Amino acid sequence: MKLKKSNTRGKGDHGWLKSQHSFSFANYYDPQNMGFRDLRVINEDYIAGGMGFGAHPHRDMEIITYVVKGALQHEDSMGNKSVIRPGEVQHMSAASGVVHSEYNKEPSEEVHLLQIWIMPNKTGGKPGYGQKSFDDVLASGNLVLVASPDGRDGSIPIRQDANLFVARPKAGASFEWKVPQGRAAWVQVVKGELAVNGQVAQAGDAISTEDAESLKLEAKTDSEFLLFDLV
Repeated sequence: MKLKKSNTRGKGDHGWLKSQHSFSFANYYDPQNMGFRDLRVINEDYIAGGMGFGAHPHRDMEIITYVVKGALQHEDSMGNKSVIRPGEVQHMSAASGVVHSEYNKEPSEEVHLLQIWIMPNKTGGKPGYGQKSFDDVLASGNLVLVASPDGRDGSIPIRQDANLFVARPKAGASFEWKVPQGRAAWVQVVKGELAVNGQVAQAGDAISTEDAESLKLEAKTDSEFLLFDLV
């Protein structure tokens, strides 16, 4: 089990954008920290009101956006125009190439989000898009599958053998996650305080394992976290 503290992440401050990088990204480069299995990027971004990223290209990457607070305006070259809000998950398969923009829809309120990049299982192909609200099922406090390779249980299909779960447990709730043989897990804490096999992680921290057979997750406070199941 490895604990990655929030304050060890790379940082970027562009005035309108404040970002923390779990792995090497932009001006933060660490050859020993280029990702975890097929998980390449977890950026925690805070975008000032009315600001954002102008049109820019991506290719050969599975991009997942998870908004924690506020509203993010999205537009892309596939013709999609949408607003992403808390409880929703957006997925864009960049494949052979896509251009998109992202802006804070609110003029005076900061938007807080996680942008996640997962390496695809093959390059090229036709770009794809998916967006879905999981707000109702997240209210249960249970682990909710939001992205998977086969779109099972109402999740969004992605082009990689990776599963992403989200949970918003109340203080005192606990889960046990059986790590499938030969796979790895990364837990990213978004809010609150979470113990993973007894090791405590707070908002912005992450805990990863490549050899544990199971994870016992205990919410020390009302919490929110993402769990990645990876090959």
